[in-house]
Amino acid sequence: MRKKFAFIGAGSLEFTMSLARDILTFESFRNAEFMLMDVHEGRLGYARNAVERLIKEGGHSAIVNATLNRKEALEGADGVLITILQGGVDVWRHDIEIPMKFGVDICVGDTRGPAGIFRFLRTAPVMLDIIRDAEKVCPNAIVLNYTNPMGMLCSYLQKHSKMNITGLCHSVQGTAHMLAGWIGAPIDELTYKCAGVNHQAFYLDVKWNNKDASPLIREAILSRPEVHAEELVRNEMFLQLGYYPTESSGHDSEYNPWFRKRPDLIEKYCTHSTGWNPGIHAYILDTYLERENSWEDTFQKQLDEENTDLDRGDEYAAYIFNAIFGDHTVFEFNGNLQNDGVIDNLPTESCVEVPVLASRDGIRPFKVGSLPDHLAILVGTTARCENLAVAGAIDGDWEKIYHSILFDPLTSAVLSMAEIKELVVAMFNKNKDFLPHFKHFPDACPAE
Repeated sequence: MRKKFAFIGAGSLEFTMSLARDILTFESFRNAEFMLMDVHEGRLGYARNAVERLIKEGGHSAIVNATLNRKEALEGADGVLITILQGGVDVWRHDIEIPMKFGVDICVGDTRGPAGIFRFLRTAPVMLDIIRDAEKVCPNAIVLNYTNPMGMLCSYLQKHSKMNITGLCHSVQGTAHMLAGWIGAPIDELTYKCAGVNHQAFYLDVKWNNKDASPLIREAILSRPEVHAEELVRNEMFLQLGYYPTESSGHDSEYNPWFRKRPDLIEKYCTHSTGWNPGIHAYILDTYLERENSWEDTFQKQLDEENTDLDRGDEYAAYIFNAIFGDHTVFEFNGNLQNDGVIDNLPTESCVEVPVLASRDGIRPFKVGSLPDHLAILVGTTARCENLAVAGAIDGDWEKIYHSILFDPLTSAVLSMAEIKELVVAMFNKNKDFLPHFKHFPDACPAE
């Protein structure tokens, strides 16, 4: 029987191409139906052309359709993939620019802190609309979310719906490949247990052929300048904390008080890394602005390439679908789920990123136990700030949003309480048209 996959936000062409390609590599899905949906008709057309090419060059019997109607896309879906971005760059650029006016220097701004929280607040109502449609027309579907901020969105959705919703990020497997390369280990010989919250998880153990690989990682960082220079922030965190973090140096530099609170620290840690994201100010925003007028040429060049990559990649989604409703080969991965006793010393209402098993029985997390105490301080602060932001979104309570940003490690390292309140008011002023779920705004945030 033909399985149906609904792509919501299919105009994210790189994601759509790689995820569709991976799905087609499984025998159970070579005759799948791909239903692509996006609000941007032009991007949707390119996505359809890309998937049609994958099907043709792979010799598959799959079919692809495209629609601007979300409910039509979701109708009868077995698997749902969400890769949306709510608002264009002209909207979310203010997530980076307003904090900078107050002295809070942000590199990416898609996960937490003032930038990530307001991105969450804008995106949450749209995500919930997607899930409400899915509840009506594909209530048994497996929903996999790639949209950031991962932790807060998944927590918000999992509190509103009983659908099977899991959040996916590629930082865990991506960092594992990087560490394996540093120590010369074939990736299939490296095993690990990784846990925390999205973009702030740690490898609690890393083994190469069942032997602790941490000393080899430490040796590589300390003895090889090119390894040390690749990830200045993350390597410093590993050397000081004893556990390697999952997310890039640029991302990680935003989630703690140690690397971005002074210009000299930004120069030392966030400027000269040779990895993909060293941590310079507005790195992702600048990248989007550069692409704003060239995306169509970029997409066309991808479609015009002679050889299409048909080999399976490292994203988790297709493996998960295959485990649950394909050939049922079980698959272990790291997913974002509610903390129902999985990590003992993080709040139970938090969304945590933990080892998970996908099988014909669904998606089940492995028990992690407790994080090391010092990691629990860092990750626990993050989790509680995110919980407060989620509660603020659910209740429409601006003060909970203020308090969640008040305790953000980077923001509170730079600003006073009064200054943080000013920042939050300014961000509410800029975003209030996207926040219909809020009952009222700060008194200093007059209606326009």
